Amino acid sequence: MRLNFIAGLCVALLMGTAVAQTNLTGAGATFPSPIYTKWFSEYHNLYSDIQINYQAQGSGAGIRQLQAKTVDFGASDGPMSDEQLAATSFKVLHIPTVLGAVVPIYNLPGVNEPIRFTPNVLAGIFLGTIKKWNDPAIAKANPKVKLPGADLVVVHRSDGSGTTYIFTDYLSKVSEDWKKKVGKNVSVNWPVGLGGKGSDGVTGLVKQTEGSIGYVELTFALQNKIAFGIVQNAAGQFVKANMESTTAAAASVKNMPADFRVSITNAPGKAAYPICSFTWLLIPVQWSDAGKKKVIVDFLTWMLSKGEAMAIPLDYAPLPKAVSEKVKAAIKQIQYSAGDTKAGLKKDGA
Repeated sequence: MRLNFIAGLCVALLMGTAVAQTNLTGAGATFPSPIYTKWFSEYHNLYSDIQINYQAQGSGAGIRQLQAKTVDFGASDGPMSDEQLAATSFKVLHIPTVLGAVVPIYNLPGVNEPIRFTPNVLAGIFLGTIKKWNDPAIAKANPKVKLPGADLVVVHRSDGSGTTYIFTDYLSKVSEDWKKKVGKNVSVNWPVGLGGKGSDGVTGLVKQTEGSIGYVELTFALQNKIAFGIVQNAAGQFVKANMESTTAAAASVKNMPADFRVSITNAPGKAAYPICSFTWLLIPVQWSDAGKKKVIVDFLTWMLSKGEAMAIPLDYAPLPKAVSEKVKAAIKQIQYSAGDTKAGLKKDGA
């Protein structure tokens, strides 16, 4: 009988260990993928019974999968629109996580100085009205650079992308032509260019195509050791993208809206880099799994208290303190609702 009791206890302990394992899945933006990968790994190291899996598929895919309830949470560099929120069958919180910059990358052999880009030049290149690297508009901003007469080859994202949203949001603010003809979205009808899937695709095309220009997140450009340009900001200053200039752009947000959906592209201030953005985790308010609800709340709390310090080495800017405090308050809205499967996936194994 004693042996039976011990055997039963062992089985119970093993079953308890299996039940204690909690898995969350998310999908979305590639822009913050390096910092999310770092966070989820560090969190798993702290709590081995928790696994948060993230697929960097682009913001558009993240929003669609969240709406379809095939993931526990989404991620996007462009906030969901009013129409997208209305079409979602459950309430979604936009949780800002870090800030980052989008930079114009290019392939110009023999040109070693960073190219300077004015807002009109960037809009003209991606509209297809500026076709040569030695165009007078580019030459005027780069008097000391010997520009080749090569054709400009535009490269853009072919998939739904928050990086595209940030870039087109910026272009829509600085160019009326762009705003009228193309506009801003995670996917747009590009007037010219080649499409690459994901940041990998854009970078790969730029690297193999002389005379090409594209756009990726700063972290990705640095990791791939690819040349990127300096962009003129709203104050008329040419500013290089880095953590300091990204933080300066964030300082332009004086009154963060309650839903955290805000744009900081073309921010005022001499030190602000103009193509910056918050990036967001898209978190359902109601969770049908109490265990998962506890994990996501605990993770977000850890992210704000410990994780933000990990952003700087990866060339992201941490949230301003005032924004972080507001996010802490917003997390309290996340609730467990027994039997409600409209938000959050079903329980593990269900």
